[in-house]
Amino acid sequence: MITEKDVLDLYRKCATELSSDIKEGLKDAARTEESENARDVLESIIENIEIAKTESKPICQDTGIPVFYVKHDKTQSEEDIRKIIERATDTATKEIPLRPNAVDSVSGKVIGNKPVIHFEESAKFEMTLLMKGGGSENISKIYSLPDTMLGADRDIEGIKKCVFDAVFNAQGKGCPPYIIGIAIGGSIEEVAHLSKKQLLRDINDHNKDSELRKVESELLEGINKMEIGPSGIGGKTTALAIKLAKSHRHPASFFVGVSFGCWATRRASYGH
Repeated sequence: MITEKDVLDLYRKCATELSSDIKEGLKDAARTEESENARDVLESIIENIEIAKTESKPICQDTGIPVFYVKHDKTQSEEDIRKIIERATDTATKEIPLRPNAVDSVSGKVIGNKPVIHFEESAKFEMTLLMKGGGSENISKIYSLPDTMLGADRDIEGIKKCVFDAVFNAQGKGCPPYIIGIAIGGSIEEVAHLSKKQLLRDINDHNKDSELRKVESELLEGINKMEIGPSGIGGKTTALAIKLAKSHRHPASFFVGVSFGCWATRRASYGH
């Protein structure tokens, strides 16, 4: 049974500690980065991560939108789990503290934090929290192929053109080095959801689909050759990882979702 304390502990861990795969990826990038300025930025990021963990303070002042991915076995109802998450969110906002990032879209009134919750039935309970910052969310894109402006057709090369265009137009906004999730499919809401979900993957994992794995590698190499670099100041570390997924599509539709994660792609899981 999940409790408020479990969710609060998950919030605290997610807000103050970066996942080990991302942290090691940043350290590897700092060791191999040839630009002195870019290396200085990466070393400052790493120092910030260590201070946040030691002092149990948020890694970034933008504590993001809390996005929960909940796999549950019906031991508790979705309604009960939702209420527990919402109460824990209110407590986390006050105690950690989290920046109040939920704003009424019409009145502009700040209303605290409001979690986004995705449910999925499973034999085993697992809850993953992604704290998604606004900067990286703002540069995320959805493309519809074919795209005549990009010269992008409904094929692998067309997908690559979309991703390169998204990174080029970002021009260092959204706090690189990035982790980039990509999804291809036949509906807008699906590629938006599926591309963001790719940010939950370990940056060192291998795509089970050999063709997608090849595209991930080619995109990572090409993006880092753009030399946008950490914080957009130049250097070869523009992205730490590219993660690609696919779904079926309608014959009339071919969407490409590109979700950016900043260097502080904060994710943590709880399961039993």
